[in-house]
Parts: sequence; structure tokens; C-alpha cells
Amino acid sequence: MSDAINADTRTRVKAPTAAADVLERVRRHRRHTLELLTVCAVGLVPWTVLLATTLPSGYEVHQWRLTWVGFDVLLVVAMASTALLGWRRNRAVILAALTTSVLLICDAWFDVSLAFGTSEVWLAAALAVFAELPLAGYLIHRVMGMISLAQWPPARATTDCD
Repeated sequence: MSDAINADTRTRVKAPTAAADVLERVRRHRRHTLELLTVCAVGLVPWTVLLATTLPSGYEVHQWRLTWVGFDVLLVVAMASTALLGWRRNRAVILAALTTSVLLICDAWFDVSLAFGTSEVWLAAALAVFAELPLAGYLIHRVMGMISLAQWPPARATTDCD
């Protein structure tokens, strides 16, 4: 009987240690990821200022058609992936929907900014305001709803150990 109690006690002692190791590894990865993103965001500021002061306002573009068709193919793949994953009720739909929304926002930005100063700016703005941005907003709203259904540890629990 005492051997069974000792074995049970050893199992109980090992389980929290393994969970603590996993939790510490997750915290370390989180911290490193956040540090990397912070360094990248800070480093991008001077780069953006440099581009703003040195890039020409006009530029002759090669492979214009390939660039835009390729971008739209990427957008179609993202939308189709979102639809397929949604129909299959796969949790990866969250990533696909966010990717689709970011691509829609980028598409709206580039369409409007590149049409600025031309007669096509009104069509680009209309598509952005009435199609691309509302769909992106809808997808982000739906993703936030899906994320809110997930079980997350309280914020206090993660900040106490960081």
C-alpha cells in the first residue's frame, strides 16, 4: 500500500513540474516574440522616414500587370481558404480570415493611393468604401467574436509571471 502511495505522490510531484516547464517556455517564447516585434517596429520608423524623404514621387513600373494579377490571385486564394475552412469548421479559419482582411485593406490602400490624381480615384475610393473595407471589417469582427469564445487565462495570471 505504501508503494502505491509513494508512486502516486511521485506522479503528482512530476506533473506540476512538467506543466511549470511548459508554462515557462511559453512565457519565454512570448517575451522573445514581443521583443522582436518591438525592435522591428522601432527600427521601421527611421526606415519609413528615410523612404519618405528620398523616394521619388513618380516611378516607372515594370511588370505592373503581373504585380496586380498576382496580388488578386493571392486575395482569391485567401478568400477561398477562408470559405473552405469555415465550411469545414476548422479553427484555422481565424488565421485565413485575418489574412483576407489584411489583404483587402492593402488592396484598398494601394488602389486609392495609386489612382490619386487620376480620374480612376473615384472608382477606387468607391470600391474601398463600399466593398473592400466593409468586408475586411466584417471579417475582423467575426474573428474577434470567435476568439472571444475561446478559453483564455486571465490577464493577471500571465502578467504576474512575466
